[in-house]
Amino acid sequence: MINARKGIHILPSLFTTGNVFCGFYSFIAALNEKYYLAAWAIVLAIIFDILDGRIARMTKTTSAFGMQYDSLADVISFGMAPAFLCYAWVLRPFGSVGWMAAFLYLLCAALRLARFNATKSDIQGQCFIGLATPAAAAVLASTIIAFENLFGSRVNPGFIVAIVYILAFLMVSNIKYPAFKKFEFRKRVSFTRFLLVVLVLYILATIPKIALFVISFGYTILGPIKEWKSQKEKFNTSLDTVKHAENN
Repeated sequence: MINARKGIHILPSLFTTGNVFCGFYSFIAALNEKYYLAAWAIVLAIIFDILDGRIARMTKTTSAFGMQYDSLADVISFGMAPAFLCYAWVLRPFGSVGWMAAFLYLLCAALRLARFNATKSDIQGQCFIGLATPAAAAVLASTIIAFENLFGSRVNPGFIVAIVYILAFLMVSNIKYPAFKKFEFRKRVSFTRFLLVVLVLYILATIPKIALFVISFGYTILGPIKEWKSQKEKFNTSLDTVKHAENN
């Protein structure tokens, strides 16, 4: 239970408030058919979401209030905002099929956040169970940014419907995704890893629109690929065990 008399930690809560503001602004921009700005507002919300947790851990100001506030902010910025943006962008002509697809995305995002809060102590920051809501929102936002700005046109609505359903499934799946929460800038790393970080930062600085699209999609398919490899290894191990038993 949260004790109201203890107050709240200002610094991480300000970043969470920035997350909420960006999600709200995405709604306003989408209502005014400024889809490009609405998508960038979601990207900025992701940055605020990353920073508020890291700042809370660095300053040792984590709290139950901050966790709940962060989850509510995520429902707005990574659930409602992307769902409404996709509906306003290309799904509206589909009628009930379009808004039901958007609602399914929102529902799965809310379920994903509820499950995360319920199992956070068991995961211990090593990995996410299911695709994180900011990552799912990044896929939709980067798609809109790429097509609105780079190609000057809108994507095939059927493609967005398929992406929305896939993302909804991945968010509530049991597929594991790397969390990257324990990445420490003060620790020594190999020269190869350092070059990789520099390369990623260089790409983000020079071609941010394409980089966002590639990184978000790359991270999204990373989980299923690792899961497929894991299941393949288990199958091969079981097959080798059966063959060994038959030979004996």
